[in-house]
Amino acid sequence: MTLPLDAEAAKVLQSPARREAAGRYLSGLLTGGRARDALAEAIADVKRDARAGGLKDAEVDAELEAWRAERPA
Repeated sequence: MTLPLDAEAAKVLQSPARREAAGRYLSGLLTGGRARDALAEAIADVKRDARAGGLKDAEVDAELEAWRAERPA
């Protein structure tokens, strides 16, 4: 399997020990839907921080949609 990474992450994962550790982490994250929970938590954290800065949920959602539209499918 191949995973797309940025150059900095790829450099860090040149170490076999770090690749193994990353594999264990990803396996744990992806087991039992935990990745979805982690993503939901991350989005909730961003929204909480944005609200504290005066942004509304709709504004954050609009920014996320704009970002998604800029990314290639």
